[in-house]
Amino acid sequence: MKVTLKVWRQKSASDKGKIETYKLDNVSEHMSFLEMMDVLNEQLIGEGKVPVAFDHDCREGICGMCSMHINGEPHGPDRGVTTCQLHMRMFNDGDTIYIEPFRAKGFPVIKDLVVDRTAFDRIQHAGGFVSVPTSGNTQDANAIPIPKPDADKAFDAAACIGCGACVAACKNASAMLFVSAKVSQFSLLPQGKVEAKRRVLHMVEQMDKEGFGNCSNTGACEVECPKGISLENIARMNREYLKASLSSSE
Repeated sequence: MKVTLKVWRQKSASDKGKIETYKLDNVSEHMSFLEMMDVLNEQLIGEGKVPVAFDHDCREGICGMCSMHINGEPHGPDRGVTTCQLHMRMFNDGDTIYIEPFRAKGFPVIKDLVVDRTAFDRIQHAGGFVSVPTSGNTQDANAIPIPKPDADKAFDAAACIGCGACVAACKNASAMLFVSAKVSQFSLLPQGKVEAKRRVLHMVEQMDKEGFGNCSNTGACEVECPKGISLENIARMNREYLKASLSSSE
């Protein structure tokens, strides 16, 4: 395959940045998108040019690092996959492919295709955990009876890898699908009930502080999510937030 790449290049967070064009020949349809990017960087290095900076880690669809906006879609045209799981067979010989970083106030560009997603970490630190002391009174989690539907929903919510595709897909750059997944995985389980009110209030407050927008109700986040996180989690988070707010105001 021969492809033309239109890649966003930005030297630093303070640089204006621009689209630059590169041509690649002999791209295998069996390559992953990141392998194709490796080939591009090898070509650039061979030409004495600066390679394209992009995030990656496990390359197995688990870490959530490979955040690229490909032809206007987070993680590209395939569904239920991250960028590292996207293969070049999804494109045609002679295609022009636009590659940009995720765009959101909460995800400032660091360099080229690399964005700063530590806002998600700060939201997690605000309450996305269980810290109730259990020393001296521990109980095996498997011994706590949990209805199968609740366990399944909690497991599905916990599948969120924090890649940020939901934010990149939303016209309001909303992080509600991510936050709701982190809230839901605990709100559905008895271990998370004790801190439920504090958790949802603090995580939503931090989400707002980070500059993410509100839910647009268009459902683009669920469509683009590589793990298929359901919009039901946003509804659940809204209910949890309302209950916590009413309780704290009493």
